[in-house]
Amino acid sequence: MKLLKNPALRRELIVLLAAAAVFSAAAAFLSPAAGALTAGLGLFAAGAHLLFARRRYREMARLSEELDRILHRGGDALLEDSAEGELSLLKSEIKKLVVRLRENAAALTEERDRLSAATADLSHQLRVPLTALALNAELLSEADLAPERRLALTRDLKRQLAHMNWLVETLLRLARLDAGSVRFRRDELSAAELVRRAAEPLAIPLELRNVALDVSAGDERLTGDLFWTAEALGNVLRNAVEHTPAGGRIEVAARETPLFTELTVRDTGPGFAPEDLPRLFERFYRGRGAAPESVGIGLALAREIAAAQNGTLSAENARNGGALFTFRFYKTVV
Repeated sequence: MKLLKNPALRRELIVLLAAAAVFSAAAAFLSPAAGALTAGLGLFAAGAHLLFARRRYREMARLSEELDRILHRGGDALLEDSAEGELSLLKSEIKKLVVRLRENAAALTEERDRLSAATADLSHQLRVPLTALALNAELLSEADLAPERRLALTRDLKRQLAHMNWLVETLLRLARLDAGSVRFRRDELSAAELVRRAAEPLAIPLELRNVALDVSAGDERLTGDLFWTAEALGNVLRNAVEHTPAGGRIEVAARETPLFTELTVRDTGPGFAPEDLPRLFERFYRGRGAAPESVGIGLALAREIAAAQNGTLSAENARNGGALFTFRFYKTVV
């Protein structure tokens, strides 16, 4: 019998039989009938114990088969419920473990697919400026190139290099946020200084596109890291610059309440397509009106920076047209 190969069960049966022998021998001194009855009861107890152990081991074998099917052969059915008891409690805990393992596996698969798609998209985004750089370098090597053409190619080369530099730096910042290695400062900032710092790198693009920047921000205060918060606001402003037509306007306004400090960025562009609004802050998502050089990581980075500093970032279509972004930095934990 396979059960008797179990050393624990053998020890239990030996103890039961030994106890039965001792008690039956003691009872035999009183009367042979009492000794025989005691011996019979001992054998019955050992047999019942063996029967229940066999039933329990069958349940455990079935449990093992179900686990093997679920974990190794792609079974979908969860474990069946059993009567109350220790085995039922074990099954309940295993059910929880199986559900958690499936959730983790699904999350890992989704993350792997998202990373694979992001890597492919990133490779494409890097390949485009690299191809342009290689072509410009080849053209610039021509000896009889006209000065005006050489100047235009040099400008385009610098623009492509600046775009690649921004792309790599943004990806590195996202990686640092994902790794949890960023330690945000908790300084008291003025809205005016924050807007000035965020808009400074965009002075030339604003001028080239003939887009006006109107700022209504002054002594409103918020707590945060100037470098990272300016990066978040700058990415939103960059998005507004890309979508505002020549002669348009970008408005930045600030207000402070007892609960939060709010910064809004509104442009006079076409606004968002309804299908784009739910996915604006997804990494590598490019909406219908995305600029040719858009990668789809600037807004994702902006929202993550805001969230890491007890803030929020939302987007909607403004009532009078154009896109409207709203930062809120809360003064208490929300």
